[in-house]
Amino acid sequence: FTLSFREQPIFSTRAHVFQIDPNTKKNWVPTSKHAVTVSYFYDSTRNVYRIISLDGSKAIINSTITPNMTFTKTSQKFGQWADSRANTVYGLGFSSEHHLSKFAEKFQEFKEAARLAKEKSHEKMELTSTPSQESAGGDIQSPLTPESINGTDDERATPEVTQNSEPRAEPTQNALPFTHSSTISKHWEAELATLKGNNAKLTAALLESTANVKQWKQQLAAYQEEAERLHKRVTELECVSSQANAVHTHKTELNQTIQELESTLKKKEEEIEGLKQEIDNARELQAQRDSLTQKLQEVEIRNKDLEGQLADLEQRLEKSQNEQEAFRNNLKTLLEILDGKIFELTELRDNLAKLIECS
Repeated sequence: FTLSFREQPIFSTRAHVFQIDPNTKKNWVPTSKHAVTVSYFYDSTRNVYRIISLDGSKAIINSTITPNMTFTKTSQKFGQWADSRANTVYGLGFSSEHHLSKFAEKFQEFKEAARLAKEKSHEKMELTSTPSQESAGGDIQSPLTPESINGTDDERATPEVTQNSEPRAEPTQNALPFTHSSTISKHWEAELATLKGNNAKLTAALLESTANVKQWKQQLAAYQEEAERLHKRVTELECVSSQANAVHTHKTELNQTIQELESTLKKKEEEIEGLKQEIDNARELQAQRDSLTQKLQEVEIRNKDLEGQLADLEQRLEKSQNEQEAFRNNLKTLLEILDGKIFELTELRDNLAKLIECS
């Protein structure tokens, strides 16, 4: 997978990437472990729009937009489209409904641009093929139909999306602090480890992007110097040359070269803007990592407090059990004394009864 020099990113967002299961054609299979950058690329030479997403060095989306494609919103945060050339269906899970709507708007916009570019190319083909067809006297070939380029309607049929197509499930909020505190700690530790790995990758990409920016700045400076030299050369030729037609032709060629250089400069500036956006994304991820680290520390402090409370409760329970045991022993002693008193009262009653009978 390669990107040509003439392809430039024109819109980027972040989403979780899925592909339809090739066996069942119903269930979604995640192709990225976390949210990745999904970008629209435009090839100005061929008038082609592509959706591209990279996970490291692997291309998990490489889809050329055609007029027959349709982007469908299946939920508030999930959308999909079918690519008959790749013989698959792509799905994207966004973090908010706004990002989904923005991606869908861009898809419709670039799809319409692809349709207009295709119509223009067909008109050019018809204009160029008309003289040769008339001279040959043969039958005119029918132009390519949209179905022959992007598959039939049956091939473009979108499979049903199951209820499991949501990109990520929100964790439950009813967990007990005593039993799940260790689980929460492990979860945050895993998230922190993942963010550290992503941070290392982004740092390497940032260093590489910085080096590329420096190189492109040098190229921009060289192009600017070349443009100034050409402008000076045009002025010298206009002053020195006596052949007006030759000077005019040469001037036209130089102006065309200058326009090409200015176009190249503009593309380089767009690439620099894209790199700046990637740097901002890296800084945002760094801030998220710091936030998660702070949350992890708070969870650890909370766990220590809970452990102290648990130890205090155990001490209270043991003290209460000791008090109950002492109370039971006192009750047993009182019962024994009471039994003795009852026995003495019984004997006293019997003696009184005997005295009454004798008297």
